[in-house]
Order: sequence, then C-alpha cells, then structure tokens
Amino acid sequence: MSSTTSTPIELLAANVLEMRFEDFDQATLDNAKSRIIDVIGCLMAGAKADGNSALVDLVKGWGGKEEATILAHGGKVPAHNAAMVNSVMARSFDFDPVSPMINGENIPAHISATTVTTAIALGEVKSINGKELIVAVLVGDDIAARVLGASGFQITRGWDNTGTVNMIGATAIAGRLLGLNRRQMRNAFGIAINQLAGSFQCIWDGNTAFKLPQGMSARNGIFSAQLAKAGWTGPEDALLSKFGYYHLYTEGCVNPEILTKDLGKTYYADANIKPYPCCRAAHPAIDCALALFDKHDMEAEGIDEVVLYVPEGVLNAFLGQPFRIGDFPHGNAAFNSWYLTACALLRRSVKPEHFSVESIRDPRIGMLIGKTRLVELTGNPMLNAKLQIKMKDGREFSESTDAPKGDMVRNPLSRDEIEAKFRANIDFSQTVTRDNAEKALGLLEDLEEVDNVNKVIEWLVT
Repeated sequence: MSSTTSTPIELLAANVLEMRFEDFDQATLDNAKSRIIDVIGCLMAGAKADGNSALVDLVKGWGGKEEATILAHGGKVPAHNAAMVNSVMARSFDFDPVSPMINGENIPAHISATTVTTAIALGEVKSINGKELIVAVLVGDDIAARVLGASGFQITRGWDNTGTVNMIGATAIAGRLLGLNRRQMRNAFGIAINQLAGSFQCIWDGNTAFKLPQGMSARNGIFSAQLAKAGWTGPEDALLSKFGYYHLYTEGCVNPEILTKDLGKTYYADANIKPYPCCRAAHPAIDCALALFDKHDMEAEGIDEVVLYVPEGVLNAFLGQPFRIGDFPHGNAAFNSWYLTACALLRRSVKPEHFSVESIRDPRIGMLIGKTRLVELTGNPMLNAKLQIKMKDGREFSESTDAPKGDMVRNPLSRDEIEAKFRANIDFSQTVTRDNAEKALGLLEDLEEVDNVNKVIEWLVT
C-alpha cells in the first residue's frame, strides 16, 4: 500500500485493491478455503428452503444478461442477482460461518455467506482463478469485520449487520474484481451506504425475511461497484464523515484503531464454523445436551426436568422468547433456545431436517419444552451455558461449556469434520449427485491450483 494514503477509508480501499495471494500466510489462506467450502455446502443445503424456489423463479422471470449461475438450481442471470440468490440460500438454515474474533472477542456477524457468494458470482463473470477468489474473499471479509469491530456489536438501533457491514465487504470484493482504482473504490463505498438496511425484527419474529439482508448486501455491493466504475461518485468518507456509516448505523466508532491496525498483515473473518444449523448463541446448550448423552446412560423419555442456564443476553433476546409456531415455523425454531435444546435432547443432534414442520410440531418436543426452565447465568459472555437434567428415577446430571464446538481458535472443527458437514449438506439438498459434489470438493480443497473458478461451478448445478 502507498504511504501517501492517510484516512482510514483510503487505507482500506488501497488494501482491498493491492493485496496479492503471496502476501498471505498459510493459516489465513487455509481458513479462507474452509469458509468457502462451508458456505458452498450451506448454500446447497438451503437450495429448497422455504421461500427460495419462489425467489429463484422471480429472479429468472426478470431475465437479463446471463452472467452468473444460480447454484444448485442452475440457470444464469445477471451477476448481482445470482449473488443475491446464492447468498440467501447460504443463510437459509443459519448454518453459515459466523463471528469474527477481534481483540479476543467474538463479535456476532454472518459475513462469509455474503462475501463468498459475491466473489463466486463475479469470479464466474471474470473467469478468475482460485487464488484470486481466495484473495477477494479475504479482503472483503477483512474490511467488513474491521468496520464492525470498530463499533462493536450493537442492536440498540435495530440494524442487522448482515445488511450493513456485509454490503461494505461485498462492495470491496466487487470493486477489486471489476478493476476499480482507489478513487472509484472510495466512491463505491460511498454509494453503498445509501443502500444499507436490515432489521433485527425479522429474527425476533422468526420470518422468512431474516435471510434477505444477507442477499441484498451481495446484490447491492456489486451494484455499488458497477456504478462507481461507470463514473458515479459517492461520499468521500463512507465511514467517518458527518453522516457516514458510524453516525447513521451505530453508536459511534468507539474503537477506530481497529480499522487500520496491522492492515495488510492481520486479516479478520468469521471465526466460527457451525456444527449445528441454528443461532450460534444456542450452540453451548446443544453441546451440553450432547455431552450428557455421551457421558451418561439416559434417554429423553426419562427426563423429568430441564434447567438451562444462559447469559442475560440470550435469556432476554429472541432465543429466550417462549416458543411459538407462526407462519414460518423454521424461523421460530432456529432462533429459540427452548426448541433447540429440546431437539438436541430428543434427537441427540440438530440437523437441517429437524426444521421441517413435522419435526417442529412433534408432540415429544412440546413435552420436553414443557419440562424446561431458562435461568440467567450471571457474569458470563454470550457463548456460555449450563444444563441441568433431573431424571424421573431421581438421578441428576449437569454439564457446562464456555467454548462451543466450531470456534476456530478454542474448539475448532477439523478439516475432516468440515468436509463431512459439506457432504451431509449435499445429501440433504438432493440437488446434485454425491459424485459431482466430490469433484467440486476436490477442486475446492486445492483451490489455489484451479485456473478458472468456472470449473468448480459446473459441478454445483442440478
């Protein structure tokens, strides 16, 4: 990066455009490949999730230039629309990577399902190689995570960051792959802040629209970069100006040093690959339930009482709401500690198939929920839980965790587990054959050797 740049937005724009594959250490590259594999698997699993076929039909009905592929379903549409649909599918089971770790703290976010799908869509248009796909994802992840980390995670204003910082990451990727210069890149970020959106009410209510901001970020990030390349201008400082991102969407840039500290040396990204398709804050309780089955001779039918201790941020947020079944049962279940804990206790797992209407309405789930109490776990961060089980025969069991499975630093999934998750998602999807999926996975495992990302894409359509 040039030493003549000075403001954070200038430094960030330069970093997006100038980084090269050779500038990254191997661990950063390997983590990026893991996220790419995971997002694609989650996308395939979400191909037929509620509402997605209607979205695919709608987008195909719009027509337009055949640029990029709607994965799983097949068919080409304009790149920004392909990125939107693919991102929505990737988020559909809330199974995608989450939460970058900055200064030792996991910050709630869902960045990868936007950045990966944006890079794939434009990468197909530009016929980029695997190295450039990895780099594009990395610079998009990093700027989104830095912008988020500089303000911390806040829901006081109600913005869902999948519709705010994700678009900044998608804009960065699009600007790089479209060949913008530094001024155009800054303009693209300025154009993007006119389109940021996304309400947490979708999560609270458990409706289909919860996954839309993720896709709109991909779509509008590409659109922002395209407008900048066409000559449009935007605010010079999308972040720190009087009416920039931090003034409009946060309580302020409280940690401005995060924006540029070790820029080009340290790369932030989602640091958790999920083992379960549901809100990450519910994973500690699921881990506790599964650990109890591993350690003790117990059956769900013998349970008399369940006491789940969770942090205040879980108890008083959407996860702690009394369980109800509305117009979109999957959304009610995937963001509810009562259902998710009962599911783990009854089925000894939490998988995509457990969010069908039949599974959610299973009367045995209702019986376990009726035996459950949620209690505040004081003085603990979000990813903690303690589970106490009292059996009908008088036995009592207890389990706790502060490092749920999937944390890339403290309790990571192995590469074998990530690939097993990919295969399970393919099988659940029933859109492409296992043989074709294995061919795609083989290419993704050695992505840096792939000379054209279209060679991966061709195996990921029905």
